[in-house]
Amino acid sequence: MKKRIGLMGGTFDPIHLAHLHIAEESRQAFSLAEVLFIPAAQPPHKQGRKIASAKQRIKMVELAIAGNPAFTLNLLEMRRQGPSYSWLTVQELHERLGAEAELYFITGSDSINDLPTWNHAKDLVAACHFIGAARPEVPFDEKLLLDSFGQELRQHIHELQIPRMEISSTLIRQRVAGGKSIRYLVPEKVADYIQKEGLYQ
Repeated sequence: MKKRIGLMGGTFDPIHLAHLHIAEESRQAFSLAEVLFIPAAQPPHKQGRKIASAKQRIKMVELAIAGNPAFTLNLLEMRRQGPSYSWLTVQELHERLGAEAELYFITGSDSINDLPTWNHAKDLVAACHFIGAARPEVPFDEKLLLDSFGQELRQHIHELQIPRMEISSTLIRQRVAGGKSIRYLVPEKVADYIQKEGLYQ
């Protein structure tokens, strides 16, 4: 049986408890041996928005995942020049991990419906599985997925039902900027780091 590896990509500006919750639920539901947290160097969809430095975002991920032996920081996208396209990341991971690894890309149901617009979308879905954390108000667009990928590749896209957490990086940044507490929204060490670095003020 192939070793199943989860991929948790994102800007992580900052990483928060919902990221960790989705990763852990995915690990259990799909028997993932490991979940790689892959901070994006240049997120294609965040061009033009000021984000925390690569060093700061890496540190926050390190602090957040410490203590879970199944969670690993991966700097593949940080070391690569240009936009952080998931297709390039999956290609590179296949080359590094070999044929014995089966990749599971973890994201939200809203991102699943955007999949057809991703760089090399069809090749990407053929090269790995997708786990979409379900949101009741954003169901999978079945017609769109079937029209875009066909019946065979649609089998690579899985829905994960999990307890809902209304947390986003945008919410965290807004609360910090407004002088509000982010305790219990991010890991304690991440909250301390954000305060120490004066992020999102």
